[in-house]
Amino acid sequence: MSGCKRTDLARLWRLVTSTLLALALQVGSQAAEQAADAGAPAGMTIWPEPKPVPKVDFVDGQGRPRTLADFTGKVVLLNVWATWCGPCREEMPTLDRLQAQFGGSDFRVLALSVDLDGAQVVRDFYREIGIQHLELYIDDSARANRSLNAFGLPVTLLLDRQGRELGRKLGAAEWDSPEVIEYLREVIASSQRN
Repeated sequence: MSGCKRTDLARLWRLVTSTLLALALQVGSQAAEQAADAGAPAGMTIWPEPKPVPKVDFVDGQGRPRTLADFTGKVVLLNVWATWCGPCREEMPTLDRLQAQFGGSDFRVLALSVDLDGAQVVRDFYREIGIQHLELYIDDSARANRSLNAFGLPVTLLLDRQGRELGRKLGAAEWDSPEVIEYLREVIASSQRN
């Protein structure tokens, strides 16, 4: 595909995604507030029962094929984002700090970029704002949005050790807040007992 056509598609995708995000935030905010678990941090909606997550294909920073199944056994905070999304850009440092502070054998922040221009634009962004602890994951087809019913950016899903969705948040959050850290500790401890 020529650069011009790819750029036009990228602009169209940005417009569609931004419009859908605004609509989803407007229409869904009341329902999300009513469904949210009062103990959940960052305005997340926590489901009464874990939900299955469809297969999501993407690549890592070296271009190797990956799926969410590669992270089975860890609690995962899956953040779907793009460099052109203002709220995504604002929350990315908090995700980086969360991974630095809390990431390990039991937990991982998986920041999945849906930038149509691929890995280099994400590498440049990481370097520009000093991201040091998040690995690079890219879905330059943006199919993850459709697969995950993520019709706005950013969207963040909390996945249990079996890869099931425990809850989600549409919009930016302060992911390294003490409340989030404490909540994640509880989720991880609970998942070790089950």
